[in-house]
Amino acid sequence: MEHKNLWNTYNEVQLRELESTALKYRECLDEGKTERECVRKSIALAEEAGYQDMKKLIGSGYQIQPGDKLYMDYMEKALILFHAGQAPIEQGMNILGAHIDSPRLDIKQNPLYEAAEIAYLDTHYYGGIKKYQWLTIPLALHGIIVKKDGTKIDIHIGEEEEQPVFVITDLLPHLDSEQGKKTAKEFIEGEKLDLLIGNRPAEGEEKEAAKDYVLKLLKEEYGIEEEDFLSAELEIVPAGKARESGLDRSMILAYGQDDRVCAFTSLFAILKEQDISRTACCVLVDKEEIGSVGASGMQSRFFENTLAEYIAMTGEYSDLVLRRALANSKMLSSDVSAAYDPMYESVYEKKNAAYLAHGLVFNKYTGSRGKNGSNDANPEYIASLRKIFADADVNFQTAELGKIDAGGGGTIAYIMADYGMEVIDSGVAVLSMHAPWELTSKADVYEAVRGYRAFLRAEF
Repeated sequence: MEHKNLWNTYNEVQLRELESTALKYRECLDEGKTERECVRKSIALAEEAGYQDMKKLIGSGYQIQPGDKLYMDYMEKALILFHAGQAPIEQGMNILGAHIDSPRLDIKQNPLYEAAEIAYLDTHYYGGIKKYQWLTIPLALHGIIVKKDGTKIDIHIGEEEEQPVFVITDLLPHLDSEQGKKTAKEFIEGEKLDLLIGNRPAEGEEKEAAKDYVLKLLKEEYGIEEEDFLSAELEIVPAGKARESGLDRSMILAYGQDDRVCAFTSLFAILKEQDISRTACCVLVDKEEIGSVGASGMQSRFFENTLAEYIAMTGEYSDLVLRRALANSKMLSSDVSAAYDPMYESVYEKKNAAYLAHGLVFNKYTGSRGKNGSNDANPEYIASLRKIFADADVNFQTAELGKIDAGGGGTIAYIMADYGMEVIDSGVAVLSMHAPWELTSKADVYEAVRGYRAFLRAEF
């Protein structure tokens, strides 16, 4: 039951593959700091690997054959990839599912205001964040603004060397005697997480001159009016690139690794596979951090609807085939696990904790306090995965999310299990999860790709 640190188990060829995978992963993180950016990057990689846009084929009479590779994006915020196998679709698929949304700050619909000659954007935080962690760090603005005529304007400010960054201010220690008495959760109110974006007044203006100057710049640079914020989707994320971490360069420090470390490794895995028996599927979804709700979240019917279109293109569609395809599928719900942190050891149960560089993590169940809200995987399914990974010489570990009464969390696993398919949570261990900057091990990133590939090849 003991697990080894993986670094000393790899040969020179594997170590080169590991470094190449880590570099590619970091590039994906840099280009994918929002859901739309992740989908855009994933489609580009999929097309390079020979995947076709399914939307362009629907209604054309195209009939799917074994070996075909198709993708379908949904609202530019979710993505499904299919690699057609030799076996009939009603025998089920091997599905990798991960989410591409991450905790962040969103801009409100009426955000721009001025106070004491300083211009701000009003925000609303998204997902489970520690609000104090977002103070005084360089921040970037990503997203789109859609004008009334439907024109989409991409916003991407704060990532390039010559671009400005933004910040949320904090109180100086000389004046924080009252603030210092507050708990971490109370330290900063959500309504005070407003983004400072300007201080220069517009010429000839006496009232709200700083706000007017910001509007002038937005008009000149992007053709944006203030009312265009009403139909905007703007996200505030940490500015800066993913970096190697540690003197040994063994880790990756980056924003959004929950859950993009699982999303991109799942994507790498399906794009590498060639000849497979069962149809392989990769599902990258939105909104998991707020309950998988909304049209682009896993609780939506978009996955089921897309699969129905896919089956129709095989020429074998019926409601029964669709139901069988779902029920007979096997899934890895690819989501991150909390890596054991010796600085906070009191909340972990060491025998059932995930460790950096010990491989892919399986969570038989998630949820909180009494497995509330979890999918609890069947032992028969776990046994089959043990054999698959052993045969492929893939290292894995099992874990829970801390001590029973310490907390907990959920994933998309229970939603897909509603179809009757076998599902288990499987992902990468992360330190400082949900912080603006999270840590993973390069070895775990590499091993995740190896593990996901072995799963996609499995015949069950």
